[in-house]
Amino acid sequence: MSTQAPTNKKRRVVLAGITVAFLAAGAAYAAYYALVLSKRVETDNAYVGGNLVNVSSQVTGSVVEIRADETQLVQAGTEIVRLDPSDAEVALAQAEARLGTAVRQQRERYTNVAQYEALVDQRRVELKAKQEDLARRAPLAADNIVSGEDVAHARRAVDDARAALEVAQKQLAAARVTVAGVSPAEHPNVLAAKADYLAAWLAARRNAIVAPVSGYVAKRSVQVGSRIAPGAPLLSIVPLDQLWIDANFKESELRDIRVGQAATIEADIYGSKVVYHGKVVGLGAGTGSAFSLLPAQNATGNWIKVVQRVPVRISLDPKELAAHPLRVGLSATVDVDISQKGGSALGTVAAPAPAYATNVLNQPLQQAQAATDAIVAKNMAN
Repeated sequence: MSTQAPTNKKRRVVLAGITVAFLAAGAAYAAYYALVLSKRVETDNAYVGGNLVNVSSQVTGSVVEIRADETQLVQAGTEIVRLDPSDAEVALAQAEARLGTAVRQQRERYTNVAQYEALVDQRRVELKAKQEDLARRAPLAADNIVSGEDVAHARRAVDDARAALEVAQKQLAAARVTVAGVSPAEHPNVLAAKADYLAAWLAARRNAIVAPVSGYVAKRSVQVGSRIAPGAPLLSIVPLDQLWIDANFKESELRDIRVGQAATIEADIYGSKVVYHGKVVGLGAGTGSAFSLLPAQNATGNWIKVVQRVPVRISLDPKELAAHPLRVGLSATVDVDISQKGGSALGTVAAPAPAYATNVLNQPLQQAQAATDAIVAKNMAN
């Protein structure tokens, strides 16, 4: 009996200690949740996103050279595909010939105006001469010096001369309409021919397909000898310095996420050894299932509720990204600090400046315009 009492006492002490330990652990977890976990949301449903710049041709042609392949880095403006220039050169020569022909045709029209003016003057002189002849014959007919038939012929000659003058005046008016108000070099027909030449000149320049941005070549489908059409995808370029994270949070976790909140990212490729720092830049306008190719049909009898996820875009620090490069599609774990709730739950208004831009596709049209002016000047020369 004396032995059992100390045993029970010892058991009660152990149970009390275990109870205190559990209570302490619960209190510690509650404090940790209140101070840390409640101010952060985390998901491992996150992937690296980036721009996939598709390169296509602006003209039709046959591929004769490919100067970049998969995984290779290309700089913006570098020629990566070349098309056979023969067709474009022929089209450019034809456009030059049409422009020269248009200029010469307008010169001819301007010359025709002067010709019709001279013809009108000639018809006026003839009409005056016929009228004077009729005026001389009419008194003589009264004295029977000339026959009435001669007077009738003279009167018909006056009518014919007047009609010929009217025809010449209408021809002059029609000729003036085609040239009025503009010089030969600025005539609409010449301007249209100039535009055709510019289009042919651009087509000739666009046989060299250049990289619109700097990045790595991916998804190359073009082959040497292929006949390609405008708009057909040839390859893609991925600028790995313009990456972000698309973190898919549960709908129950979105309540406190705001634009501008800080985030830490661990990519599976590097593990916990490398931590990226970013911030929330926007939340998706809908769930992934709403924008899928075949949206879920929830108005059915066998409906089962599934927690939806909304993509949240997280920016990356360019310096950290340069030090530890990532690839599009890699998995990551994202931890967002939601303690700061002053930001907006919706994206901000787009800036007036373009988010992405390139000027390597611009063509020196001044050179083409100078070439058209030279063609016009050559065909205007006497």
